[in-house]
Amino acid sequence: MTEKLGAEARETDLAPLLAAGWAMADGRDAIHKTFVFGNFVDAFAFMTKAAIWAEKWNHHPEWSNVYKTVDVTLTTHDADGLSALDVKLAAKMDQLSGL
Repeated sequence: MTEKLGAEARETDLAPLLAAGWAMADGRDAIHKTFVFGNFVDAFAFMTKAAIWAEKWNHHPEWSNVYKTVDVTLTTHDADGLSALDVKLAAKMDQLSGL
């Protein structure tokens, strides 16, 4: 079972993500970000690249896509909240987005 982020890790690990546009999700221990691309193909390409990493790390996002917008929520269900896996995947998604 994956461990939930402790207080110190939340302060140090989440700060760069929050500065990059991630936000704490309302009503749950999760982070959320909306990525807006130039078109549907770019949004879908981002999702495909992110899906490869999510599968590799066995950590899958809650996400949806409408045209050029991808809404992502990350939490670790096994830990009942945020874990290091969420931090890792969020950072990778920021890198892959090219935004």
